[in-house]
Formats: sequence, C-alpha cells, structure tokens
Amino acid sequence: MVFKRLLGSLGVGGPTVDTALDSGAAIPGGGLSGQVHLKGGDSDFDIEHITLELVARVEAEHDKGESEGVLAFDRFTVGGNFRLAAGEVRSVPFTVILPWETPITELYGQGLGIVLGVRTELSVAGAKDKGDLDQLTVGPLPVQEAILEALGQLGFGFKSADLEYGRIGGTGQQLPFYQEVELTPAPQYAQAVNEIELTFLANPGGMEVVLEADKRGGLFSEGHDALTRFTVSHDGVGHQDWNTIVDGWIRQLVEHRASYGSHAAYGHAGHHGHGHSEHHHDGHRSGPGMGTAVAAGAAGLAVGVVGGMVAAEVVDEVGDFFEGDEEEEEG
Repeated sequence: MVFKRLLGSLGVGGPTVDTALDSGAAIPGGGLSGQVHLKGGDSDFDIEHITLELVARVEAEHDKGESEGVLAFDRFTVGGNFRLAAGEVRSVPFTVILPWETPITELYGQGLGIVLGVRTELSVAGAKDKGDLDQLTVGPLPVQEAILEALGQLGFGFKSADLEYGRIGGTGQQLPFYQEVELTPAPQYAQAVNEIELTFLANPGGMEVVLEADKRGGLFSEGHDALTRFTVSHDGVGHQDWNTIVDGWIRQLVEHRASYGSHAAYGHAGHHGHGHSEHHHDGHRSGPGMGTAVAAGAAGLAVGVVGGMVAAEVVDEVGDFFEGDEEEEEG
C-alpha cells in the first residue's frame, strides 16, 4: 500500500491517509463502501474525526460567461475519537449512502465526462487536512438505464454531459446542481429539433425526468426552448414498453406550444407522462460538455468516448481544482 503523505496543516511527520473505495460502480441512492487506511506519524496523534466529502466539478453561468469549479455536495463522518500511535497502521471500514441525485458518471462501463470525487478529511489536534482524493464512479439506476437505452434505440445519440450549477424550477431538486445530458435528435425529429437535453432527478419514491428541446425556427417563427417533465416509478421497470413511453415524451415535447416563459407548476405525470408545462432553468445554459460522444447503435446508447480523459487524468484535474479552491479559502 502506498500511503499518500499529508504535507498541509498536519506537517511532515504527521499521520498519512489513503482511502480505498470498493471496486465497481455505485448507483444513486445506493451504498458506497471502502476503507480509510491510516499510518501513524513520528509520534502519537489523537484522531478527532475522519470525514468523507463528495465533490463534483460543476459549471456555472454568470454575467461574465461560464466558469468551472469544485462543489462539495455531501459529507459523512466515518470514524474518529481515537489515538493513532507512532507508526501504527489502522484501517477504518465505512459504508455511506449516496444522495439519490448523485450524477451518473458512466454508462455500460464507459465514462460520460462527469468528474466526481471522494475527498478524505482528517482532523488531528484541531488541524484539518484534506489529504486524499479518489475518483467516484456511479452507474445508472435501472429506470435511468431503461430510458437511455430507449433513446438510443429510437435513434438519439449521446452528445455530451455536464453538471450545471442552479436549480430547475417546479421540481423536487435537492442538490445545488443538476446533471444535463445533451442528445442529438433521432432522424425523425431532426427537422424540428437541434438537440434535446435530459435531466434525471431521482428520489426514494421514483424519478422526475426533465426534457428540454432546442427547437428549430420555422418560416414565421424563431427557434426557442420547450421543456416538459415526467414522473416515473422505480418499480416494474422491466415490464414497461420504454420505447413507446419515451417516444411519447419526445412527441409531446416537440409538439409543445405552451406560452413562453410560463412559471406554472408542472403537471404530475405517471408512467406514460401526460402532464407538462414550460419553465426555464435557474442559472441555465450550457455549451458542449467535455467533447465526449456516444453513438446510438443496435444496443441502444452504445458509448464511444472522443477526447475523454482516463481516470488518472480526471483525478489529477480534480486535484488541481481542489488546490485552487483551498488557496481561495485560505486567502
């Protein structure tokens, strides 16, 4: 085991920490397990607490344009209140539950360009150090995979995915950001729509599906955005005709003629999604994400990454954001 030395506020000679997550992808609302490996320093230290922090690289819109930063979206204390002797090696096992709205980072084992991390914070003698960073991999819930699969079979292609700071009005969104998956339209909708953006907002009882279309302008009208929301259950996923359901959603979205900028509450939609309204995202608009691309093939959304980053590069990039983030906090 290679322990990563803490060289920040704990100083040389202090304890070192290395967090190892169990292999395999986690899922939203599911457990994340692993172990925090500690190695004692040159003398005895009192470990006050060990905290895991979930972080995400998020894009934010503002008056001057768009910027990226790292945002913590959950924290868990997994141990502490013990003395770590000089040179002692100790492992602290943990299992924490991810938020239901945790973004999906991969589909069929291929990365989508979403960067999530687990940062370990060690508190020793009043000093805190964020000493270890691990990449967090999250796969889709069954209902999310079924919807993405249906979109692929209908002819939609994956364009990019990113995390947008802000909230989607009229929904039960809990996190301060949302995941947006950009899709190229299926051929039968290409004349009406430039692209479609998809957001999943899962919760214990089900999931909201938010669809937004960048609609093409006609001879007597300008292009505009249309947005609809549907609610589905986690239950009975394998017994639904998702191709028909999702195609119905797209048809409703494309044919949508609600008043521009309406702030009416969304209608509640069941499995087949009959309620809709128009609304605009708070702190919204995104350009292309990380240059990833997914080709829609016979197996649905078959993932092919273009210009994607390997895991080590992702972690290094997140680490660079963390360093900048911490410098700003100190300043």
